[in-house]
Amino acid sequence: MKPLCVAFALIAACLLLHPVDTATAQQTKQSIPAAPPAAPPPPPSQVALTAKQIESFIAAQKDITAITKKIPASVTKPDPKIGAQLDSTAKKFGFKNFDEYDDVAGTIALVMSGIDPATKAFAEPKDAIKQEIAEVNADKSIGKAEKARMLQELNRAMKDAQPIQHRGNIDLVKSYFEKIEAAVQ
Repeated sequence: MKPLCVAFALIAACLLLHPVDTATAQQTKQSIPAAPPAAPPPPPSQVALTAKQIESFIAAQKDITAITKKIPASVTKPDPKIGAQLDSTAKKFGFKNFDEYDDVAGTIALVMSGIDPATKAFAEPKDAIKQEIAEVNADKSIGKAEKARMLQELNRAMKDAQPIQHRGNIDLVKSYFEKIEAAVQ
């Protein structure tokens, strides 16, 4: 179950990053205030991945993580300086901007969530989440409060799960599975 949690952690990180970027773009480009915190962010766009994008994503993790750690969890109005740092860092690793990095990260996270780490077999994200829900429900070693929290997170992920649009991404992400997993831990 732990490796699937890594994939869900990657998804959570992408969803955390997505509203930061969206709000910054809204404020900068359109002068529209950021959405209220209760509004869920739209899912990242799925893109047809290339090996170069995955390699750049892996290489960027340390720098991107260092920047995102500066963002308080309660932030509703992102600091434009942090948005600029994210854009600059994404460009440093070959992305056009942070939006492109974010789309690649979201696509990788989506595919990773459906790969069984032991067998490398792929299941659509909703099916993988259903399997993890069954595992959590069956695990007697998890405390009641922790189990409730985990199930709440998994059910939220289930609502947001999307089918894979670009089937070629599956084999490509599988070929980098261990490197991606190591980079996001």
